[in-house]
Order: sequence, then structure tokens, then C-alpha cells
Amino acid sequence: MSIEDLDITPEELIAELDQHTGDEESTDSLILPSEVLPGGLPIIPLRPRPAFPGIIIPLAVQGEDKVAAVQKAAETPAKALGLIMALDPDEDDSPGNLHHVGVAASILKIIHADEDSAHVVVNAQERFSVKDIYETPEGMFASVHYHFAPEYSDNEELRAFSMAIISTLKELVQINPLYSEEIKMFLNRSSLDDPGRLADFAANLTSADGDVLQDILETFDVRRRIDKVLVLLKKELEVSRLQTKITKQIEEKISKQQREFFLREQLKAIKQELGLEKEGKTAEIEKFQKRLKKLTLNEEAQKAVDEEIDKLQLIEPSSAEYTVSRNYLDWLTILPWGKYSKDSFRIERSRRILDRDHYGLEDVKDRILEFIAVGKMKGDISGSIICLVGPPGVGKTSIGHSIADALGRSFFRFSLGGMRDEAEIKGHRRTYIGAMPGKFIQAMKSAGTSNPVLMLDEIDKIGASFQGDPASALLEVLDPEQNGTFRDHYLDVPFDLSNVLFICTANQLDTIPGPLLDRMEVIRLSGYILREKVEIAKRYLIPKQLDAHGLKKGQVRIPKNTLEMIIDGYAREAGVRGLENRIKQIMRKAAMKFSSEELEVLSIAKADLKDYLGNPMFTADEVFKPAPGIVTGLAWTSMGGATLQIEATAMPSKGKGFKQTGQLGKVMVESSEIAYSYVMAHLNKYGADSNYFDSHFVHLHVPAGATPKDGPSAGVTIITALISMMTGQSVIDKLGMTGEISLTGVVLPIGGVKEKAIAARRTGLTTLIFPEANRKDFDELPDHLKEGLDVHFAKNYDDVYRVAFDKPLPRRRKSKQQEK
Repeated sequence: MSIEDLDITPEELIAELDQHTGDEESTDSLILPSEVLPGGLPIIPLRPRPAFPGIIIPLAVQGEDKVAAVQKAAETPAKALGLIMALDPDEDDSPGNLHHVGVAASILKIIHADEDSAHVVVNAQERFSVKDIYETPEGMFASVHYHFAPEYSDNEELRAFSMAIISTLKELVQINPLYSEEIKMFLNRSSLDDPGRLADFAANLTSADGDVLQDILETFDVRRRIDKVLVLLKKELEVSRLQTKITKQIEEKISKQQREFFLREQLKAIKQELGLEKEGKTAEIEKFQKRLKKLTLNEEAQKAVDEEIDKLQLIEPSSAEYTVSRNYLDWLTILPWGKYSKDSFRIERSRRILDRDHYGLEDVKDRILEFIAVGKMKGDISGSIICLVGPPGVGKTSIGHSIADALGRSFFRFSLGGMRDEAEIKGHRRTYIGAMPGKFIQAMKSAGTSNPVLMLDEIDKIGASFQGDPASALLEVLDPEQNGTFRDHYLDVPFDLSNVLFICTANQLDTIPGPLLDRMEVIRLSGYILREKVEIAKRYLIPKQLDAHGLKKGQVRIPKNTLEMIIDGYAREAGVRGLENRIKQIMRKAAMKFSSEELEVLSIAKADLKDYLGNPMFTADEVFKPAPGIVTGLAWTSMGGATLQIEATAMPSKGKGFKQTGQLGKVMVESSEIAYSYVMAHLNKYGADSNYFDSHFVHLHVPAGATPKDGPSAGVTIITALISMMTGQSVIDKLGMTGEISLTGVVLPIGGVKEKAIAARRTGLTTLIFPEANRKDFDELPDHLKEGLDVHFAKNYDDVYRVAFDKPLPRRRKSKQQEK
């Protein structure tokens, strides 16, 4: 209820309170309460508050006995009931669960009554104390003693207390107009000259607990009762003020939100009327149609877009299908259909860009320039798939960037390493929640053109699982005959990928499926020699790390001889990633020195490297050490070229035997068995006793036993180690060899000539033996790589023997059987 619902305003009510306060006359009663209230009363328990004299109360009476007591009381002349508050509201009604002070009330009206319940309106009149209470089948009855209020009209002190109560009531009405109706009803029935009645009314007006109100009811002394009521009113006033403050804050907040909401709605309506803004769905459709004007879709894609737009117009925005349809149209219209960047086929510009970004790799640069030249002659380079193969850190990814820059195309890279789900390539079907297109369609969206350079990193590390084989899904993407109509599962319309230049990177080709490898043009990046690494460090790595560590150009100086020692002792890998990490380590320690010491320039000498990088990881002595039975071979790994030592030793034994260790692969074990058989068949030819193996057990070992090794190219090295072991002769110093051997002693060609030559230079080998069939591969190597190497080419093992032991074949020794 609010003040507007009443016939009297708060101001009028306050004026009426003032008028009653100034009234000196009291109301005459026709009948005294003492003359009508009986000494015995039916008792009705109250919960959770007591009743006060002078208050009209509606009651809901439950239970047959209580309804019967009410009806019986209504039939008496006084129509009186006794109202007493229960001690424990949760317990059942009983004489022991009632307070000893209550209020006598007369029944004004029974609104509704049946056997179990009744709704009664009563007028509370006087306090009473219970003298005796008893329970009957018809309910509880009590004999009572009444406490009639005396006349206090001439008591000025109580009148002053009454004025204090009235003043507080005025404040309550101003704060909360809901009190005005109850005050108005009280004024119509009572006089403000009765301080006891006023105190009872004020106490009943508060929201205090039942126990507190019962205490006031049991306070028969009017002076003490008024004191307690004034305290209650002050508390009620504070609660009302706090409630009003909270309500005001909430209303202000709600009003502000409602105001902003209405203003936004009005602004939205105004914009729609002026044509400045469209309704949500209309705006979405217009956005899609605006995009379509700039695109050239194929017939099937255009048909799918038109159908989806018509469908979107019929769907309510609150529908789940609306979001699916809107996202599908968003993908269809955001792809670069028919958008192409103009290719640049200027050879000299491309050469400058490649030289700017990379040092060395001349053969790779020439191959890329040839590729661009072919595109210039054709007018496009569509349908091209390049695979850059090489060890980590040689610049495969950065070369992809340079190719895109040289052609003037946009560039996008994503990694295939560890990918095990076919949906990553071809997308998810739209029936799934959270469905998205595959990586290639996402790449086309990011690139913004239909002819970007897409780099597929780590294609040799792609996986397979129960969710599909991504490598097989790549067959369509990387096939120039098929990718012109590539169909992603999400889009379900053909998209042209034939103008994309795909550049793949891999560390090795062994793990790439044959049909996929067949679609690529392989360009090998073998790695860098010491001279190239020094130049790369000076031109790229040191300036980059100076900037990354907040140091100025020239503030840290690393001379050439120091760089050479870093490369030779700490970073012998094929790439430059390890070298860059060592330079980072030096820069961090340099930054520490500049922070703690007053230095302008810091020069790193060779003698300082131990303080900056610790002890060297590699030394010249551990690379090779010529001795009988020990020969250095050249190997190829996915990390680039490497050297490995073959060790052979023989132990006297009653029978022959051959054992291999060093975690050799199946192919290498077979190669060692071929070498063992060849040597056993040609003992006399190489100056050994023909019965040597009958009385010796041979053990062949390849150090670094924790590293798996495999391949056939160690055949000539194993034969040489066995001959060196039998004859007790060491091979020449700084010798490295490679070549597959047959049972007849023919040296067969191997792969990785460049990587093996780089590994030989890196470790200080100067005399190399390669198969004759690899002469053409070695001749193609750059001159700076071949410089200083004494290279020999062998057709059969006899050629290897002459070089390794630096002498001709020994004269054949006659066997004992031949002598006989």
C-alpha cells in the first residue's frame, strides 16, 4: 500500500496528529470495560506477536476446539476472547506453552467459519493476568485478572512522553507513508490523551520481535512502558531510514538502467526510421550481400549462398539454427573468392631479397630463382609444391618468407607436426556443434587472397590415429590436378587452391608417404660450414641478439677467432640454432656486466669463453684418433651430416664368431655382415692369415650406443676397420670415408654427399673417400666447400685400401695348402 492509495496525505495526517495532541477533551465512554468483560475467557494462542489493547486484529483460527470456543464466545453478551502469545511458536498449544499476560478482545465479526477453521475480526481491549488456566474438550479456558488503565489526562510528564511518541510517529510517516493508514485508523477509535493506549499502538506499529513486544505488554506501569516504546520507535526509525536509503539506491539504479534502455530503444527506432541502422537480421544479410559484390564465386558456391540467405530470412534470430546458418554465410562470404595479388617475377629483385635474408645456400637460391624464372615464362606459378628438406636451424621457414616477399604474395604458415585428425585438414561437417573449416580454408581467410604462399611446416612429423589419416587428406590438397576443386567438409562447395604456392618443410623424407612425396619438388638444405656460420653470426645473429637484449650496436664485440671457437667447440650442428643460443647466453652475461659495472664496450676473447659458456662440448681429440681397428666414417642424419667411429677388436677363441653393438639398425647389421664375409673371403689379398677368423672372435662396435644408427653407407668403413684390426695398421690421419659395399667388393653410391662433406670440414677431416658414382654429386658442390679437401673416388674396395693405408695392395700370401 502507498500513500497515494489513502484518502489522506502524510501532511494532512501530521496535521491531524497535531490537532489531536492539542485536544484537551477526552472521549466519554457509554459503557466501562469493567462492566462488560467477564472473569473467565476462552483462550486463543497467538503466534508470533502478541496483541495490544486498542488494536483491531484479524485472526485465522485453526482446529475444531478453537473454532468451537470462538463460536461459544460469540454467543455470550460480551463476545470476549483471551489472546495470549505462545512461549514456543514451534510447539503444540497447551496451557504450559503460554505466557501469563494476554489481552481480552471482543469479537467484532466472524467472516468465515466451518468445523476446522474460522476467520475472525476482534478488537483488543484490556490486559489481563492469568490466575488459572485449564484445558477442556472445547478448548482452553482461563480465569483472569484485568489491569485497567487509570486516567492520566492531567499528568504533564506522561503528556510530554506522549508528545515524544507523536513526534517520532510524524518522522516515521514522512519516511514511510505505509504507517499513515494505521495511524488514521487509530485516531478514529482512540484519543491521544491516553498515554497507555498511545504506547500500545506505537509498539504494535513496530517490526520488533514477539518477545520484545511481550515484554512491553507485561509492563503494566505506563511510565516504564513508554520508555521501552520510545527505544523501539527510535530503532524502527533508523531501520526505516536505512530501508528508504537502500530502496532509493535500488530505484535510482533501476531507473538509470530503464532510462538507458528506453533511450537506446528510441535511438534504435530513430535510426531505423532514418535508414541509418537496420534490424539485426536485416543488417547481417545486407553485410553478406555487400561482401558478395566484391567477390567472384563459382556457380555452386553462389547457389549455396543464395539458398542460405533465403533460409536465414525465414529463421528467427532466437533459434539455434540461425547461428549455424549465419556462421556458415560468414565463412562463405569472407573467403577471398576471385581475389588475386599480382605476382612479381623480377629475377634481380628476387635475388636481392634472398641475399638480404640468407647467407650462403647458393644452390638453394639458384633453384628458387630458376623456379621464379619458369613462372615468368609461363605467366604464373600455379600448381607448384616445393619441399625444403634439411636439418633444424638451416633456414627453411625463413626461406619461405623470402619467396613470398620476392613474389609479392601474402604469406601464411601453420604446422602439421603432431596432427592426427583428418578434420584438421578438411574441416568438420556442419552437423557438429562448434564445427569449423579445416586449416587450409582458415589459412585462405587469413591470407586474404586466392594465391598466397602457404607454408606447411614439419610435414614429415604428421601422424595418424583412429580419427583418420591427415597425410592421406593432404593428397587432394597437394595434387595440382585435384586442388582446383578442393571441397572442405564445412563449406561443402569447391574452392580453388590451384593458384596457391605450397612450401613444405621437413627434416627427413623417410617418414613422408610415397604418394605425398611424389607430388613435391624437393630442395635440400644441407647446412652450413664454419666459414658460413661465422658470416651468419656477424651479419644476422649478433645484431639481432644485441637488439633483443637492449644493447647498442658495437657494445658487445665478438671477434672472428672467438666466433670460430664458439662454433667449433660449442655449436657443431648443421644449422645455426645452437650458435644463436650460445650468442644469447653471452649477451645475457654481458647485460649483467653492464648493469653491475661501468663499461662502455665489452670484447669477448677466446680465453673468456669458458666464463661465458662453460667448458667446450667438443674437442679435436674426441672426434677421431687413428689406431689399429679404428676408422672414421661419414654419416647422414635428420640433423645433418655427422662423423662416427667404427671400432673393431678380436679375441682369441676356439671358434669363429662375430658380434655387433652400438644400437645398430637392421640395414647396418646386414652391411656389417657383408663386410665380415668380404674380408673373410679375401684375407690373403690384404695381407692377413687365411686362418685368422678360425681362431678369433670379432667384436664390432659403433660408439654413442644410446643413439640408434642405421643405413648401408658404412660398409667400406667396416671393412677398413676389420683389415686395420687384423694387420695392426692404422689408417692415415684425418681420413673419413663412406660407401655401400657389395659381396664382390664393388663400392655402391650413397646419399647426402653435401651433408657428409660439411660434417668432414666441421670436424677437421681433410682426406675423404666417396663412391665413384657420387663424383657428379661432389662436383656440384660449391668451390668453398670443396676447398682444402683431398677427395678420392672408389669403384671397388681395392681403391679404398690404397688411400686408407697409403700403400699398394700387399703381395698375396700362399696358403699352406697352396705351398703343399
